[in-house]
Amino acid sequence: MVLDVTEIQKIIPHRYPMLLIDRVDELVPGEMAVAKRNVTVHEEVFNGHFPNNPVMPGALIVEALAQTGAVALLTMPEFKGKTAYFGGIKEAKFRRVVRPGDTLRLEVKLEKIRNNVGLGKALASVEGKKVCTAELTFMIG
Repeated sequence: MVLDVTEIQKIIPHRYPMLLIDRVDELVPGEMAVAKRNVTVHEEVFNGHFPNNPVMPGALIVEALAQTGAVALLTMPEFKGKTAYFGGIKEAKFRRVVRPGDTLRLEVKLEKIRNNVGLGKALASVEGKKVCTAELTFMIG
């Protein structure tokens, strides 16, 4: 199942400038999602992070992963119309910088869902090279 940005906005509440995924390429509700994020130099964050050396902040990479996981959770019938919040970020590791012109591949596999809490393993990569890995906890509200 492929979702474009307008379909993503029907699932998660994020809007510019905080909507950090452009497309969902793979989706198995309650199991996994793979999304893409096209990083461009026109983003406001690059005015200050860092001038003359634009680098996407790690916190925004983790947020993009969280939004990908939220799509996997919120497409489950029992969570439709709800909001997914961060419950925790564990073991986040950053291996490479992300720059304008890069396309982030964001993959989240949900490992456990109990009541209104989900746990997912997340991987961000650019051109097949790991950028960030993390374990994310989601709270459904």
